Amino acid sequence: MLLAFEGEEFIRVDCYAGYRGEQTPQRFFLGERAVEVVRVVDQWLAPDHRYFKFEGSDGAVYILRHDTPTNRWALVMYDSGR
Repeated sequence: MLLAFEGEEFIRVDCYAGYRGEQTPQRFFLGERAVEVVRVVDQWLAPDHRYFKFEGSDGAVYILRHDTPTNRWALVMYDSGR
């Protein structure tokens, strides 16, 4: 199942800050359920956003968007692989 979100689904994200202080997701929360980041597949930059595509501990693939100016995270894509 592949879902793309037209609206904004803001979520809580726990991050690791690398040596340059850039945040990389380690886990995020869908309601009360935590999804661990198993492997970052890709990441890219836009003028005011950073995107992370990764495989979650549930086997699904996600894309999260980090809005740098406001420091908010949004779930923008989910693919269960089914």
